[in-house]
Amino acid sequence: MRSGTPTNPTTIIRTERGLTIAGTRVTLYDVLGYLRAEWSRERIAAILRLSNEQVDAALDYIAAHRIGVEAEYALVLQSADEARQYWEARNRERLAQIAAASPRPGTEALRATLAQRAAERAARDARNVPAETMPEAEDHTPSTSSS
Repeated sequence: MRSGTPTNPTTIIRTERGLTIAGTRVTLYDVLGYLRAEWSRERIAAILRLSNEQVDAALDYIAAHRIGVEAEYALVLQSADEARQYWEARNRERLAQIAAASPRPGTEALRATLAQRAAERAARDARNVPAETMPEAEDHTPSTSSS
């Protein structure tokens, strides 16, 4: 805790989302995630659009209740991981269905162009050549001028 900065118990409240900074949708778990990523308090305040006082209150609360906050954060991470795994499985099934479906008629030229650009990008990435040094892609848009 920073000396001279008392923890205001009304600044951190418990909501259905967990421990939250009052008047915001920002949880202490959001702040803790950035702390673990070694972000400065100024960057945390900027990215989460918090005042210095709100960040200080969150940091003070975390410092004063470290064990409880860490335990809840572990549960939040576990729940998020379970949700991610569920949706990845659901998306995998749907993406497999989409890949198995026949392409829409009339998209062959577009698909060929996209495949060519992907191959060019892969070749450039393999050589670590910046994009600006690669030749410009040909413009394949139909001309609107009359002959």
